[in-house]
Amino acid sequence: MELVVARIGRPHGVKGEVTVEVRTDSPEARFAPGNRLITNSERFSELVVSSSRVHSGTWLLTFQGIDDRNQAEELRGLLLSSDVDIEAGSEDGSFHVAELIGSHVIYLGQSIGQVDEVLSLPGQDLLSVTTSRGEKLIPMVSEFVVGVDRKARTITVNLPEGMLD
Repeated sequence: MELVVARIGRPHGVKGEVTVEVRTDSPEARFAPGNRLITNSERFSELVVSSSRVHSGTWLLTFQGIDDRNQAEELRGLLLSSDVDIEAGSEDGSFHVAELIGSHVIYLGQSIGQVDEVLSLPGQDLLSVTTSRGEKLIPMVSEFVVGVDRKARTITVNLPEGMLD
């Protein structure tokens, strides 16, 4: 599955290095030299990592063919994606957020809607579910989410009375 792993920020220095906003759990693997990253740009459809390092808590990358600050500035804002095997290394009860989008939410044996988005908040993630009564936010906590079936793309919930009103 192709997933966004970073967003390119501003250039760093004059030799084509850029900052990136990391959106992956394994930046060391995703940003290893030689890795090919897909972009959301027609002009730079793919970038090959030349080097990567962390400086003051920020990831810095250079790419093949991007040799100066002006070229690096053209990359600002691009999303970097990688082909990620979301099944690899997954444990029982774990899943990738991308697997939840589009899943049907089951409450009392019936589908009440589909997950449109997963909101990451400091306390817990929230499922944004489109229902016949509009958008409902369901906390991703074990008291409410009692099962996730990755293959069937369903999420079974047990909600307190009135939560869907």
